[in-house]
Amino acid sequence: MLDLPTSMIGGNRNRVKRTRRELERELAAAANPERAKSSVWFFKTGKGEYGEGDRFLGITVPVQRKIALRYRDLPLDDIARLLASKIHEHRFVALEILVAQYERSSGADSERLFNFYLEQTARVNNWDLVDTSAPYIVGEHLRERSRDTLYELARSPLVWERRIAIVATFSFIKHGETRDTYQIAEILLRDKHELIHKATGWALREAGKASRADLTKFIAKHYGPMNRTTLRYAIEHFSPEERNQILAGNFLEVSAKVAHR
Repeated sequence: MLDLPTSMIGGNRNRVKRTRRELERELAAAANPERAKSSVWFFKTGKGEYGEGDRFLGITVPVQRKIALRYRDLPLDDIARLLASKIHEHRFVALEILVAQYERSSGADSERLFNFYLEQTARVNNWDLVDTSAPYIVGEHLRERSRDTLYELARSPLVWERRIAIVATFSFIKHGETRDTYQIAEILLRDKHELIHKATGWALREAGKASRADLTKFIAKHYGPMNRTTLRYAIEHFSPEERNQILAGNFLEVSAKVAHR
C-alpha cells in the first residue's frame, strides 16, 4: 500500500492530489551534495561526454523510487515538464511515474502513454533513464503488437533510441522470446557508441540463458564485427575455459559442449 493521505467519501478512498512543485521540493530536500559530485563523474557529464551538462541532486535510486510512487497520479503535462529539466533526478522520477502509470493502464490509455514516451526519447538521455523505463513501457507494450517500432529505433541516429530498442527486448526475454533480441543486436553490431556495446552484450547474455547454443551460434556467426566489449558482456555466464576459447575465435569445442546441456 502507498503511504498516501486519503479521505473516505461515500465509501471511496480518494487519493490527495500532489503537485509537481511539491515533488520538486521533496527531491530538493533529499539532496546529497557529496553524492551529487560522484554522480557527475559516474554519469560522464564532462564536455564531449554522453552525459554532458547533466546536473544531479545526489539522491539514491531507492529513495527516488519511493518518492515517485507518492506522485504516481501526476498529469502528463507535469511529467513532460520534469523530463525537460536539466536535473537528472527530475527525469528519473518522471520516468518512474510513467512506468507506474503504464503498469496500471489498459487499452487507449496504454497507447497514449506509449506514444508519449516515444515523443520524449531525446529526454530519456542517459543509460539509467533508458534502463529504468524501456522494458516496462516499450517492451511491454510491444509484446502483443507489431515490433516494427523497435527496428526503427535501432536504426535511429539518436543513441538513446538505439539503446531503448535493445533494452526493451528484456521484456520479451523474460517471457522466453529471444528472436527480436538477436535481430536487433545484429543491427547494432557495428555501432560506435560504448553504451550500445554494453547494452547489446547485456541483452545477448540474458538471451543466452534461454539457449546457450543459440547464443554461441550467433557469436560464431558475427565474431568478426562484434565489438569486444559486447562479446565480453555476452559470454559472462560461460565457464572461464569457454570464455577464453570464444575470445580466441575457437567455437568448435564450445559449440559441442553447449549442444549437450
